[in-house]
Amino acid sequence: MATGPGPERVALTDGAAGLLRTLTARHGPLMFHQSGGCCDGSSPMCYQRGELRTGDSDVLLGELAVEGLAEPVPFWMSASQFAYWSHTHLTVDVVPGRGSGFSLEAPEGVRFLVRSRLLEPGAGRVQPPGG
Repeated sequence: MATGPGPERVALTDGAAGLLRTLTARHGPLMFHQSGGCCDGSSPMCYQRGELRTGDSDVLLGELAVEGLAEPVPFWMSASQFAYWSHTHLTVDVVPGRGSGFSLEAPEGVRFLVRSRLLEPGAGRVQPPGG
């Protein structure tokens, strides 16, 4: 489910944008998905675009424009996870360490994570599928 017009819900730090440029050069167009599962499931996972199928149980939070990349990087979240995060703005960052998922940055010795803050008052909320 696409979010449509509304508040900006997701952004990138400069470090995350730099890593996305590196990963795109190696793997082609990318996407993020945050499932909310166990272990690192609540961390954003970076995949080659189309490697993970999205559907009615996913919410497109935004498409991240990265300077130097021809295509934006879509950021998806499972609808069940979105129910918990619907009131927040997320910033994708990168930190040293290795996550336990299949995210493309794992061999680099770093991992993506999200930092959150409340959406600005009056910015509105996006309804999850069936909401």
